[in-house]
Amino acid sequence: MAVKAKHQRLVLLLVALVVLIGAGLLAAWALRNQASYFYVPNEIVADPPAPDRAVRLGGMVEKGSLKTEADGVTIAFIVEDGKARVPVTFQGIVPSLFVEGSGVVAEGRMGKDGTFVADNLLAKHDENYVPREMQEMTAAQADRVVAETQ
Repeated sequence: MAVKAKHQRLVLLLVALVVLIGAGLLAAWALRNQASYFYVPNEIVADPPAPDRAVRLGGMVEKGSLKTEADGVTIAFIVEDGKARVPVTFQGIVPSLFVEGSGVVAEGRMGKDGTFVADNLLAKHDENYVPREMQEMTAAQADRVVAETQ
């Protein structure tokens, strides 16, 4: 008995649909632990993630909180959002834009003692970028330099 072309196309379409759904589920299952959730200090204090879960903590570096440990490589600081404060430690090279009072996104895990242990720091900067060479110039001097380079 021969299968009609119409039925053959329908079966092929259903098989393709099942394969696509299966591939999507397989990809979601494989990436389930790779997702990095974003928290602000208020959220992480109210409902802390599991200690082994990779998360991102974003907020402002509290002024006066940045301290370098005795080993010279580890820093400790506090990230705040105006509602809550979270102590953070980081061991490694700090981004050049990382300063007190600036925005930061720390990638890492919450420690059992309530300290966020960062593996990576991303320093936020403002949108008013000025090259180092032009920081000391007046507006008129800066305009002149820009005009000369065009």
